[in-house]
Amino acid sequence: MHKQSVLTRSIRTILFAGVSSALFAVPASAQDQQQEGADDQERVERVQVTGSRIARPELSQAAPLLVIGEEEIERFGTPDLGSMLAELPAIGATDTVIGNRESGASAGVSSADLRRLGAARTLVLINGKRHVAGEPGSAQVDLSSIPSSMIKRVEVVTGGASAIYGSDAVSGVVNVILKDDYEGLELSVTGSGSTEGVGAKAHQFTILGGGDFLNGRGNATFFMTQTRLQETLENDIRQFERWGTVLNPEDTGRLDGIPDRIYAKNVGSEMINRFGVINPFGGGPRYTFGANGDPVLQQTRDLDNSFAFGSFPDGCDTCFFGQDYVNYQPELRRETVGSTLNFRINDSAELYGDFKYSRADIEQQFQPSFRFGNISIDVENNAFIDEQLRQELLDNGQSTVSMAKFFDEWGNRTADNKRQTFRVVSGVKGALDIGSTLLDYDLYYSYGETSNTRKTLNSIVPGNFVAAVNSEIDPETGDAVCADPSQASVNPQNCVPYNPFGFGQASQDAIDYVSADVTRSDTITQEYVGASFVTDTRGFLELPAGYIDVAFGFEYREETSETITDEFTRRGLTANAATPNEYADYDVSEAFVEVNVPLLADVAFAKELSVDAAFRKADYSHAGKADAWKVGVVYAPVDDIRFRGTLGKAVRAPNITEAFSPQSPGFANVSDPCDADNINQNPNRASNCAALGIPEGFQANDNVSVDLISGGNPNLTAEESDSMTFGVVYTPSFIENFSITADLYDIEISDAITFIAAQTVVDNCVDSEGGPSDTFCTQVTRDPQSNDISLVQSGYLNAAALNTRGVEVDINYRTDLVRFDLPGVLQTNLFINHLLELESFEFQDQPDLNNDERGEVGDPEWQARLSVTYALDNLSTNWSARYIDRSALFDVTPRLESYENVSPNYIGSLVTHDLSANYNVSDNFSVNAGIRNVFDKTPPGYTGNALYDLVGRRFFAGVKYTF
Repeated sequence: MHKQSVLTRSIRTILFAGVSSALFAVPASAQDQQQEGADDQERVERVQVTGSRIARPELSQAAPLLVIGEEEIERFGTPDLGSMLAELPAIGATDTVIGNRESGASAGVSSADLRRLGAARTLVLINGKRHVAGEPGSAQVDLSSIPSSMIKRVEVVTGGASAIYGSDAVSGVVNVILKDDYEGLELSVTGSGSTEGVGAKAHQFTILGGGDFLNGRGNATFFMTQTRLQETLENDIRQFERWGTVLNPEDTGRLDGIPDRIYAKNVGSEMINRFGVINPFGGGPRYTFGANGDPVLQQTRDLDNSFAFGSFPDGCDTCFFGQDYVNYQPELRRETVGSTLNFRINDSAELYGDFKYSRADIEQQFQPSFRFGNISIDVENNAFIDEQLRQELLDNGQSTVSMAKFFDEWGNRTADNKRQTFRVVSGVKGALDIGSTLLDYDLYYSYGETSNTRKTLNSIVPGNFVAAVNSEIDPETGDAVCADPSQASVNPQNCVPYNPFGFGQASQDAIDYVSADVTRSDTITQEYVGASFVTDTRGFLELPAGYIDVAFGFEYREETSETITDEFTRRGLTANAATPNEYADYDVSEAFVEVNVPLLADVAFAKELSVDAAFRKADYSHAGKADAWKVGVVYAPVDDIRFRGTLGKAVRAPNITEAFSPQSPGFANVSDPCDADNINQNPNRASNCAALGIPEGFQANDNVSVDLISGGNPNLTAEESDSMTFGVVYTPSFIENFSITADLYDIEISDAITFIAAQTVVDNCVDSEGGPSDTFCTQVTRDPQSNDISLVQSGYLNAAALNTRGVEVDINYRTDLVRFDLPGVLQTNLFINHLLELESFEFQDQPDLNNDERGEVGDPEWQARLSVTYALDNLSTNWSARYIDRSALFDVTPRLESYENVSPNYIGSLVTHDLSANYNVSDNFSVNAGIRNVFDKTPPGYTGNALYDLVGRRFFAGVKYTF
């Protein structure tokens, strides 16, 4: 391809230029080498610092920086980095392995959602560089592909950082720093599991080795890890007791002081089950069956949840409960191998490279295939129906009856994912003597690829099922046969009659005829080349406080995403709509510059005053040009206190799915706003529906799904965010090793890319002022005779807005207890987040229609984490506590006044405690162990939000041996 050749030539040129300049550099004098040795450490810090390409101490940065070290990572007792980060108050749990437990495409994927603005708006870096995505069409990195045992530390920067790192850093950056430059051989094993019989086991085995070569000029490091997560179903979670809401029989109306709904156990449906239900919606006696196909009258519900669901206080063996089929944690088996290489060519250049290959098998469970009332049984002629039931139905005037059934006898619709990730990074870095100063440089290239093959088992083939269930007795042979094989969509000549009554009564040949396994293959690639340079104005410009630091560079990146489906899927032969193959790509060219200007230092009322600024210009092949910038200030009037703040604009370009997903057919459930029951929910509806020709008193037939056509939008532009942070850092000189930081953050995203739901399209058609909306009504098609909605067209738009604001406090203290005549060292950390605002607007031009999420489950107003570590000789012990504030189970948006919607309406505040210890048995052997959630505190069973510890008390342990 032409693009590939351009990139290949760029790579060749940049690497040749870098190596050539290094090889032909003039050796420095002994004095210069000493100075260069001092600069070497500075160069290392510049490579690893997050939030800036210019090195500086953590507390002297303008933007808040949160650091999680190796020891703290061990204390989480889990191999999944995404789950660890979700326990931090700044990061949501939406896209962790647990949060994605009901997603097919995201099965086993774990991503970071900083500030709860969406994982797509959090940029994840590995050693300061981008990583290929883990999901098709997206930029979200799968953190579970990074072995936790290989992590040196994780750095999290709040606020827009697109000026430094480019697109996607809207809410911030997570930079994972891995171990490298290792000498020796290390074996480590960790494992964890519930102490309460829940399961949820996990283990990780790691081999890490490395050594120097050529008299220390180079180092090679390799690692291999194996990770396993045990499959755990929601039924294994003790507090999950099939909770749901039911209508409160004592309720007298809206806002009457009585909850509209109440939570109840065993909320399920008597209208469908694994045995089959005759007359699920009425019209005759509702029968179900025993496993052998004998009919029994179905149980009745106590209280209503909805038309199809209700409560069964004493349980119901012949009802459907969704919890019975859902994963809490999928089965995951992963192997990862990798290596790093560093070689110092001379004093001015170092070659480096690293690669990683990860292979994961993930098995995700979903509900079996089903038919909800749209199985038609020919009572008179069906070959399998119980004779007594046949006669009763015919006597009741029912020659044809409807039936509903979950096909448990086929097995779950298990999604078997085989995911592979490959990534390589190579480059040359160093420092060149340019007169009286140095020019640090980093010339780099990376290629990454993620491929996933997902086989979904036991999908129904509706056309074949219709033909197979329409059975009769062949008068010549006396055998059951298909009454009309032509109804089948695949191989009608091979039709096999299907017995739907009971459990396991259908033959295997019949099951094979009406079901199919479907396969989807996804491939994502990322390739980029770039260069960054850091220098200062030493030699030609010195301010009273020092030299100006300058960083600049460029990057060129290509991203592709491809999805290939099997013929069954492309032709729409299963219950899902026909899905075409997809392929799309884009490229982006970027240039950036950053400066740090020290204005004042060591003068009265200005121990430090510095300003930093950054600007990045990007040109996307699919979204046009986008600019990002940032300005930061650090001011310390005295040694003990400094103020810091940033202002900036960040961008996120549309990903491949949002921009290029082909227009594909599907289905959607909508409630017709012109229906008589809905027409008064908006003051504009009645007149607008009349203008569309909808008669007064119209009753819509909207119990069935409508056709949907949806896909990407090639006209999307980049999202923009305005971010601000302002904070204070206090490091009192009279308390050694003590610091407290307090920072306000404020992020506002405009032109946010959002998928416009089908319901939103049909509502906005008739809710607009001044007549039906030309924009939305053209996307709604109604049947000319019945006036029912028959088709909705939808997709992505730059239409939404999101805002968040809060305050974070980070307190650190470390003291040697010898000053108190006690042995050991005590170290404490307290991190607090107070959420002041979190709201979204589906349409940014409708500011009155906000959705307030602050204080809802998943977004508590207050979160805190306390860690206390005591170390004595070879022993280190830790106590940690985590606090989650009381959270609402209803929509807290004030205008909706929905606080009476449900009872209980809050999840109470929750505090969990962890204990752990690490002991160095010898110089090369250590053990660690701990208990998470010591007092076994879990939330009530009517929330399954992944922010909470739903498993309860569990134990973890690990050993590490070095050679």
